[in-house]
Amino acid sequence: MNKLIRTLIACLIVSALLLYIIHELNKSEGYAGADTLTIFNWGDYIDTDLIKQFEKETGIKVIYETFDSNEAMLTKIQQGGTTYDVAVPSEYMVEKMYEDELLLPLDQSKLPNLKNIDERFLNLPFDPGNKYSIPYFWGTVGITFNRKLLPNKEFDSWNDLWDKDLKNQILLIDGAREIIGMGLNSLGYSLNDTNKAHLQETLEKLETLTPNVKAVVGDENKLLMQNNEAAIAVIWSGDAADIMGENEDVDYVVPKEGSNLWFDNFVIPKTAKNVDAAYKFINFMLDPKVSAQNTEYVAYSTPNKEALKYMDPEMVEDERFYPATEITKKLEVYQNLGRKNLAYYNDLFLEFKMHRK
Repeated sequence: MNKLIRTLIACLIVSALLLYIIHELNKSEGYAGADTLTIFNWGDYIDTDLIKQFEKETGIKVIYETFDSNEAMLTKIQQGGTTYDVAVPSEYMVEKMYEDELLLPLDQSKLPNLKNIDERFLNLPFDPGNKYSIPYFWGTVGITFNRKLLPNKEFDSWNDLWDKDLKNQILLIDGAREIIGMGLNSLGYSLNDTNKAHLQETLEKLETLTPNVKAVVGDENKLLMQNNEAAIAVIWSGDAADIMGENEDVDYVVPKEGSNLWFDNFVIPKTAKNVDAAYKFINFMLDPKVSAQNTEYVAYSTPNKEALKYMDPEMVEDERFYPATEITKKLEVYQNLGRKNLAYYNDLFLEFKMHRK
């Protein structure tokens, strides 16, 4: 019996030693929970120099992962394989996530830099009182086009994309809400429409666009447009600004029928392991100088009114990206359509992509 006890004690000691070694190895690599912040964000959506600055100022190691759609982000958080401390969903997904009890309510007293956010971008219908989310960037969905490749073409309507002269020249965002929404707007419907007759009509119209569609892509659209490998793209405004910075022949327009006014937002998922670090990071990103640097890198529109003071006036005064009120009145924020309607949108979008093949 004594021999058995000694064996058990030896096993416990070895196990404890192994756990300690693993802990120390993880700590040295930055994977210890108290010293680590895990962020889940869109691709190419932060100035990585700021991550290094945050790590230096706080001693917190940042693990940074990316996603390419709200739906992909949601699925991974639901699965729970990785516990993210900060995520960056769009407005309709914020609403869905808090309805599904996937988010922690925010303690705004831990975010003193929240005062820098323009009140126009707070207390919006998708999150009254900003109980669960803090705005990160905002923008529009529109058409970017190359004036050199298309010298005789102008684009002020979604319907201009159906021009037969544009065969195999258009890049589309790989997103159901964006493309189904574009189709709905082109017919005069709301991009939050759930009328199935309207949605079927939209699908049928989108299918007639397929001869003009070069590809349905993600971040590749920027490189293709920058290098004159495509003439037109349906794109987010920030990506358009990025392209225009590299290619002076490219322009951007929000169609007259209206479009999407979107918001991406910081949230803290319910499964977060380092909530204190999450607050520190969000507050850091709300600092005016930090926000200005990040905005000039990402090229999307910032909701941080104090950051505008530190930015290039030419950027801030560009109405393509900081549009006038008469334009924004025609824009719609994506609403949470509910599980069934969202699935129907996704099915229609998949059917559209399959039709192209």
